[in-house]
Amino acid sequence: MEVEKLWTKNFIIISIINLLLTTVIFLLLVTIAPYSVEKLDASTSLAGLISGIFIIGVLMGRLITGRFIQSIGSRKILFIGLFAFIFTTALYFIALNIPLLLITRLVHGFTLGIASTATGTIVAQIIPVARRGEGIGFFSLSSILATAIGPFLGILFLQLFSSYNVIFLLNLVLASSCLLIALMVKTSSVITSHKKDENQKKGVSIRDYLEFKTIPISIVAMLAGFSFSGIMSFISFYTEEIGLVKVGSIFFVIYATVILLSRPFTGRIMDQKGANIIIYPCLTLYAIGMLLFSQAQHGYTILLAAVLIGLGYGNFHSIAQAIAIKKVPVHRLGLATSTYFIFFDLGLGIGPYLIGSLVTITGYRGVYLTMVMVILLSIVLYYFLHGRKEKTLNHALSS
Repeated sequence: MEVEKLWTKNFIIISIINLLLTTVIFLLLVTIAPYSVEKLDASTSLAGLISGIFIIGVLMGRLITGRFIQSIGSRKILFIGLFAFIFTTALYFIALNIPLLLITRLVHGFTLGIASTATGTIVAQIIPVARRGEGIGFFSLSSILATAIGPFLGILFLQLFSSYNVIFLLNLVLASSCLLIALMVKTSSVITSHKKDENQKKGVSIRDYLEFKTIPISIVAMLAGFSFSGIMSFISFYTEEIGLVKVGSIFFVIYATVILLSRPFTGRIMDQKGANIIIYPCLTLYAIGMLLFSQAQHGYTILLAAVLIGLGYGNFHSIAQAIAIKKVPVHRLGLATSTYFIFFDLGLGIGPYLIGSLVTITGYRGVYLTMVMVILLSIVLYYFLHGRKEKTLNHALSS
């Protein structure tokens, strides 16, 4: 039996676009809180809100996009999202006070929600059904690379330049590059539109905005994203407090390298043996890594935590995304993708604000120790919401 081709031109192009989009996001996630504190005199909790409100914007963008993407077409939605993303990326130059920055972060997130839902939908449409676990795993490597490149560039630029406008200019260049690359996407293998299903014909329904089959695994992803948001938003503050800034600057590089090495295997294993054999070990490793991170006294502890969190959280995310779309009809793939990321983004969005508020009570170590409990809770929830429904290890994506 001939294996269907995975690495098509469209797959590669969309992955590159996703890499650039996500690089902008993670670059800003590690720099916008310091910018808010240093330049706008924001408190730690307010800086967390400024960081996290972006994700709320993403959530709103996904919710709206999921409703209309199947009727408008994923390629058209992609271009609409990219044009808007470039415009809102430029707004950071004029966001010179906290209210303006909050608005900019919100609308910037909204435009990313549109563009990233389109990229996720296009990829789901062009990946062979029997290779979805593997395909989603490789596609999400673009996001993983961005989690290394973005924070690394952000922290590097903070050290090299006194002006944050240099960072904003870099973001604008990256955002503009996405649009140029998107022109190479061929429409022949991309579903441009689809007839509305019966529920849509009867009027507006909640099913027009959410794919219910995707919600259980999305709830687990929301908790995982919530716990990880504390690392993304406050790692620079935490490593400065414990005197490990240099090691902290390469945390995401180690994290991404580990995922790059392990991801090709985990996606293939899921396709062959099911999700449980990957998810349970991943969440366990994630909890251990977060525990080490919370108690770090030396640089090697931070690096070991990066390895474990990369193996754990990094691989969990792609497998969970594959679970979310594995039993969804083709015309609902866009909605399933947006539903998964709505919950995931909600965790990332409320995390920085709640965690920023908790820091004043428990300190950073206490916050990250609390996140260990959150991860353990996600293991329990996974079992009840999805894990026990996996009938056999051989019940894979192609079922």
